Formats: sequence, structure tokens, C-alpha cells
Amino acid sequence: MLSIYRHMFTIPDLRKKIFFTLSMFAVYRLGVAIPIPGVDLEALALFQEQQQRGGVYGLLNLFSGGALEQLSVFSLGILPYITSSIIMQLLTVVIPRLQALQEEGESGRKVITQWTRYLTVVLSLIQSTGIIYLMRIGQLTGGIQVVPRNIETWKYALMVLTMTAGTAFIMWLGELITQKGIGNGMSLLIFISILSQFPFVMGQVWAATVAQQRILRFVVVILIFLFMVVAIIYVDQAQRRIPISFAKRVRGRRVMGGQSTYIPIKVNTAGVIPVIFASSFLAFPSILVTSIPSDNRLMRAIYNWVDQNLGASSTGSWWYVIFLFGLILFFTYFYTAIQFDPIKQSEMIQRQGGFVPGVRPGSATARHLQHILSRITLPGAMFLGVIAVLPAIAGLVWDIPISFGGTSILILVGVALETMKQVESQLTLRNYEGILT
Repeated sequence: MLSIYRHMFTIPDLRKKIFFTLSMFAVYRLGVAIPIPGVDLEALALFQEQQQRGGVYGLLNLFSGGALEQLSVFSLGILPYITSSIIMQLLTVVIPRLQALQEEGESGRKVITQWTRYLTVVLSLIQSTGIIYLMRIGQLTGGIQVVPRNIETWKYALMVLTMTAGTAFIMWLGELITQKGIGNGMSLLIFISILSQFPFVMGQVWAATVAQQRILRFVVVILIFLFMVVAIIYVDQAQRRIPISFAKRVRGRRVMGGQSTYIPIKVNTAGVIPVIFASSFLAFPSILVTSIPSDNRLMRAIYNWVDQNLGASSTGSWWYVIFLFGLILFFTYFYTAIQFDPIKQSEMIQRQGGFVPGVRPGSATARHLQHILSRITLPGAMFLGVIAVLPAIAGLVWDIPISFGGTSILILVGVALETMKQVESQLTLRNYEGILT
């Protein structure tokens, strides 16, 4: 198991990819520490000392690796790209033109990726404008004037452009990591962002348990996290194997076919994507409401409800837990349907001369695959939902600010496993033992 780390650095090509990925991490973390121009640094330092917020602000700050808290050039993080990816995937299902592009293969996916980038820039402009405005009026910072109220228009525009350019730069970094490094670049940037906030969040939990004179609760929280890591690794490896047999065919003097294989359907086919989608989707109401002036009584009431019930407090709310659990179930089924099409799978099996033992080829095979997929997706979706909300429930019951929730653990473990599997595949090509051997 540990020998893989030695082999990773003995292969020049793989070693180059790993060091390139680490250097991109260093560039990313450097950008997190550089504030945008026009910020009141003294007010920013005061805000950082008093920063206890969760909810949409905590989510944005977590996914940006603390960049929003410092109002740096990477303040928006990778969330605009995630949001645009969600929008494009939803539109792909309902717009025939996008469906046709996706079915074209690599060329069609390149067009969709390019449109996703353009949409990311548009969302970044809108989101950066709203965040700077809210910080200028003190609504997002608890009344602290991080951005001066009397700021000039050109400085305001410069701040917006700087944050938008930072998001575009992060997109470029992620694509560079994917092309020249190891692993998926966007996922790894989210991974390093969340991991950088882990010590701060654990410090918050420790301080809260000490204040309550309940040190045992801190130990229980750590045990919950360890249990979640083990459970995620176990479920990630679980799969249902559907046997496929191929009939014997005689061509000349050669006998072809007669072999058996299987289609592996993972219990968690969608991976961590539903959790990322659900978390980003939950941020929409808070971003929308906080972007609208709340001078009148009705808007103030709506803002207060969203602020309290969608997790804007440090411990979240039961409404947030319910909404997050439901959205994870929905996105798990949605993304699994995109990833695995039973009709296309049955057609491919039939074209190759294969069949599922005991099931007729064609539509009967498609129904059989759909039945298995729907049954195996339910426990996978329930598992994702439970893991995502478990720390939030513990925080609500014990009144502890656990902003580093199950969503973060799922992303960390999922991305780490996928990256190590890519390393294992690189080693397997060179006749080294893999992780699981």
C-alpha cells in the first residue's frame, strides 16, 4: 500500500505531473492571499476577527479556500464554474441542440465546454458586482465597511473586473492541471480549498466544546468524521455486477465469442457531483435575496427567513438539512441518468452480440438495466444524503458551529480516491502494483 508513494516519484513522467500539480496549488493559494484593489485593509482585518458566519457566505468562503473572507482576487473561487456547469447540464436535457452536440463526441463536448466558460464569466460579473455591493453597504459583513461607501465608479468596476478575472484564471489553472498534471483540475482546486479551511473549522469546534465544558463532544465529532471517511471509501468501492455473455460465432476456421464479462454499476455512480450541485443550488436563494435591497418590511422578512433557515447562522437550521437532503436525492438520480443510459447500453450489448443471461435482448434488456439502476441508486442517494447532513444534525443538536460538514468530507474523500485511482492506472501501465492489490 505505502509502496505506491515510492513508485510515484520513481517514474519521471508521473513525477513531473505531480510536481506540476503541486506548483499550480501554490499559485492558487498565493492568489487567495492577494486582496483586490480598493479594500479597506483595517476593516478587513476587523471583519476576519469577527467572522463567524455560515450559510451562503460560509459556503462561498469554504469553496474559495478562505479567499472571500480576505476579499482576494480569487474571492469567487470555482463556484461560478460549478453553477454554469449545472445550468449547462440541465439545459442539455431539455434543448435538442445541446443534446445533439453532446452526442457528437469530443467536438461537441468542446463546444459545450466553451459555452460553459462564457457563462462562467457572465455569472462571475453578476456575482462579484453583488458581493462588492453588499460589502459596501455592510449587509454581508455585519455592518463593517470593508469596501468604502464613497468609492468611485471606476474603482468599483476595477474590483468587479479583478474578481471576474480571478475566476477566469482559476478556470485556466484547473484546465492546466487536467491536461498536464494528475487528476481533475477543477475537483482538485475544490479539494485544496476545503482542506485549507479544516484547521480553522476544527478550532471553532474545539472552542465551542471548551466553552460548553463538553470536551467529549469534540471527540465524538472527530469519531463521526473518521466514520464518514471509512464509510465513503467502502461505499465508493461497492458495485453491482451485471453478467454479460457473448454467443459463439464461427467465421471461417475461427470461433469467436463464447466469453462472459460483466457491467459494473457502482452504488454511488454519481460520485460527489450531486453534493456539489445541491450545495451550489442551495446558495441561489441566499445570493438572490441578499442582492436585493431589503429596505421595505416584506423584503426584510424574506431576507430574515432565508438568512435563518438556509444556514446563514453558524449552526444552520433544520430547513437547511431537509432541503440539502432532498436536493442530493434529486441530483443523484438526475446525474446517474445522464451518466448511464440503459437504452444505449442495451443497444451496444446487442450490437456486440452479447446478452444478459435470462433476459431477451433489446427493450427487455433496457428495462432490466433500468430496474437494477433505479434500485441500486436509491441506497447510494440515501447514503450521500445522510453523510452530507450528519455533521449538520450534530451541530444543531449540540449547538456547535460545524461548518465543515459532510459535504466537505464527501468531496475530500471522493476527489482523493479518484486522483489516487489515476495514479494507480499510471503505475499499472508500467507494471507496478496498484493501490488495491
